[in-house]
Amino acid sequence: MTDFSVRVDQNKYLPAGSQEVHAIVTVEASGAPERAPAAEAAEVIIVDTSGSMSYGKINDARKAAQTAVDTLRDGVYFAVIAGNHQAEVIFPHYGRLAPADPESRQAAKQAIAGLRADGGTAMGRWLRRAADLFSAHEGARPGAIRHAILLTDGKNEHEPAPEFDANLAYCAGKFVCDCRGVGTDWVVAEVRRIGSTLLGSVMDVRRPEDLADDFRAMTEAAMGKTVADVALRLWTPRAATLNFVKQVSPALEDLTGRRTPVDELSGDYPTGSWGAESREYHISIQVPPGQVGQEMRAGLVKLVAPATGEVYGSGNVLAQWSDDPVQSTRINPRVAHYTGQQELAELIQEGLQARNDGDVETATARLGRARGIAERAGNDETARLLAKVVEVDPETGTARLKRVVDKADEIALDTRSVRTVRMRKDPEG
Repeated sequence: MTDFSVRVDQNKYLPAGSQEVHAIVTVEASGAPERAPAAEAAEVIIVDTSGSMSYGKINDARKAAQTAVDTLRDGVYFAVIAGNHQAEVIFPHYGRLAPADPESRQAAKQAIAGLRADGGTAMGRWLRRAADLFSAHEGARPGAIRHAILLTDGKNEHEPAPEFDANLAYCAGKFVCDCRGVGTDWVVAEVRRIGSTLLGSVMDVRRPEDLADDFRAMTEAAMGKTVADVALRLWTPRAATLNFVKQVSPALEDLTGRRTPVDELSGDYPTGSWGAESREYHISIQVPPGQVGQEMRAGLVKLVAPATGEVYGSGNVLAQWSDDPVQSTRINPRVAHYTGQQELAELIQEGLQARNDGDVETATARLGRARGIAERAGNDETARLLAKVVEVDPETGTARLKRVVDKADEIALDTRSVRTVRMRKDPEG
């Protein structure tokens, strides 16, 4: 049984005439460490087998996929897809997911052992094949927790952009996909788009030999999910305008454009499946200006199961106008923290793009500022990665781009720019 709690942190007080309300919504999922019943979980492992996976990477990819298969618990339905310019289901061979047991695991691992690196790269086709497998399975088992792992090492060069767009749109909402890029020839923005669309994580794996441990961890996390297809439902009053809804922890994800209308005043924002974990969301609402002393509910947040209408938790977003500058000018610490984290991600991505474009001045300014924000926020990993790209004189504060940067460090910085850290001290209220 999974229990949810919803907490809203904000400074509800606004100066007279002000209209913008900000709140951080923290959702905690906890409960007994029970796992989802086996019949309600499904997993698809997608391995890049394009020609670029030669030179040893395919060997480590085989080991990683076999490790993932071994990590599946009995009864979980699964399949393995080999992806190049096409998508081939190498296990099982009858076009449906198979339940995990000692016999099926051994058969899957034998099929994986035969993987060879050859052909092009068309990730959208791999994902579409996975979606079809999940859909066929879902027909018999509604509400299943559907998860995929996608490994790639290259660019999506053998699938026209319109086809890739259509395939991603086809897959949205059908399953969650965690993506991993290995080596230095894959495109972060491309893989990030997949992870974003399918509500999964994106991480870089610097060394192919580390893939097995990473696949084990991803599969264990997937096996710990207990509730599928959860949505953040937001009601706002008729005269209000929603500015945005963004996940801000553990990683940044803008959900604003993914609203599914519920009624005239409410909409659902997808959050995917949940285990025992915590996530935070930044909500901004524009309300009509009020009089000093007036209070209103600017929003009502609920965590729901859209399919059944079950409500797991709720919280209010409030606005009250005040002429006390101490009240009305105070920025809630959580709001300030995550606003800074979002700025950090933007600075890193803009700085790296400017660096690749040869715009040294812009790159230096953006990345130097990003390093300062990361250090002040306690984002030690990002600060460490930034230090490999830009150096700052401790006495003058002057930033300077490093002339030689390891491509793997640049990819790691780009990939992890959207991962956030929590506040060092949890503030009250």
